[in-house]
Amino acid sequence: MVDGFIAYTRARATQAADLAAAVDRLASSVAELAAGGRLSGPGPVFVGIGASLAAACAPVWTLRERGIHSWRLGAGDHPLPFPPSSHPVFGVSQSGRSAETLAVLETIPVGKRYAVVNVVPSPIADLASGLVDLGNIADSYASTIGFTATVAALGLIADAWHGGRVDEGWSRIGDVVAAVERDLGPQIRSLAPLFAAATSADFVGAGPFVGSAEAGALLFREVARIPATGMSTRQYLHGAMESAGGGVHVLFGGDREFAAAETLAGAGHPAILVTSEDFDPGPLAHLVRLPALPPSQAAIAQIVVVQILVEAVAAVRSVAIEEFVFHNNDIKVPEL
Repeated sequence: MVDGFIAYTRARATQAADLAAAVDRLASSVAELAAGGRLSGPGPVFVGIGASLAAACAPVWTLRERGIHSWRLGAGDHPLPFPPSSHPVFGVSQSGRSAETLAVLETIPVGKRYAVVNVVPSPIADLASGLVDLGNIADSYASTIGFTATVAALGLIADAWHGGRVDEGWSRIGDVVAAVERDLGPQIRSLAPLFAAATSADFVGAGPFVGSAEAGALLFREVARIPATGMSTRQYLHGAMESAGGGVHVLFGGDREFAAAETLAGAGHPAILVTSEDFDPGPLAHLVRLPALPPSQAAIAQIVVVQILVEAVAAVRSVAIEEFVFHNNDIKVPEL
């Protein structure tokens, strides 16, 4: 353990079992909040930074699919105080100490102030009138189980909101993660040499999977130190794709992402498509096929693919995973 974190490899090795246990706890917490009328009315606004913001993408999509207005906002990108609203605000922070998220939550009326955190007690947890906590799960510095459990917590909230039914697939999410590791791990690791001399990496996602692109890019920056960018497919096609060259492109989605992967590969740029659909890729397009799952569960399976891949890429590039280069002292408030 380094500075309160466990090794990346250890966190991944226990992730399937830890996630299954976390979902059991989280389902009970969410059910209790729902029974108390705390998950009803106008849809939630999720505020967070970095991976926490990415984790909210698929859950927000799920809520919008149900006709419920919901948003995810960068906690540091909004003037304070937060404007009066009928929507409850959820501060999402694995540590419970994200300075920007705490600052937003402090301006929210107590009755509309919620939190989804891993660490309890923590400043954000203590501020919330409605709390969903992951259970103080030991996580790696470049987050693994902390991220997937956060997606699960937000996904359960999205399912249950305003009388919704929690998808039964959540009870099997640990098995899904274990299957990705077991059945797809060798194939995923075989793609690592594509990044051996890469100068950049693009991560592109469709709709609910923009968060997978954002989280994937963050992991590649943190773990393999490769300049990486995550964005939506449509944003990528509107000009950003033009700078392709010297890098690898990882796409999450279906037909449109397959077409983009084929276009990139046809121009000589290696592309990896992570999808639940069945395609026949060309020589420079590589397919990683996942089971068809609801958006938030699919996002967990997708990021597990990236976790496996980036660990192998770090080895290929001789990067020590646990050694971060920069440490900023103003992004977390002090521990309690």
